[in-house]
Amino acid sequence: METTAQYHEQLQYAEVYISDMLTLKQIFLQSQNIKILPRNFGVPFLLVKKKNEIAAFASLIINEKGEITFKIFHNNQFSESEKKDFIIRAENYFKKNNTANFKNPEQLKSSISRMVSWLNIG
Repeated sequence: METTAQYHEQLQYAEVYISDMLTLKQIFLQSQNIKILPRNFGVPFLLVKKKNEIAAFASLIINEKGEITFKIFHNNQFSESEKKDFIIRAENYFKKNNTANFKNPEQLKSSISRMVSWLNIG
């Protein structure tokens, strides 16, 4: 019996820092095929790196019911199984965080507005 070895690349999870924002902006714009960030970019809070490059990120958004939730955005080199793993990580992080952006919709709306305006300038 022959065994096929499968190589799974090591994924690195990290909180989002200001220095990550331009890369996250590019991933979002490419995934949505647009040129200017809309408000549904949200406020990124968690990212995953693959081969030391950001492959996906989770961003806080306000859903149609006015509730705080998150959405995953990724580049085209991110597999479905990697996406599922990242969703689980993001859900756990989301549930454990008690800061204003995670709990107060008005605060998050304000943060999203400022973030998008700032990123659209550059």
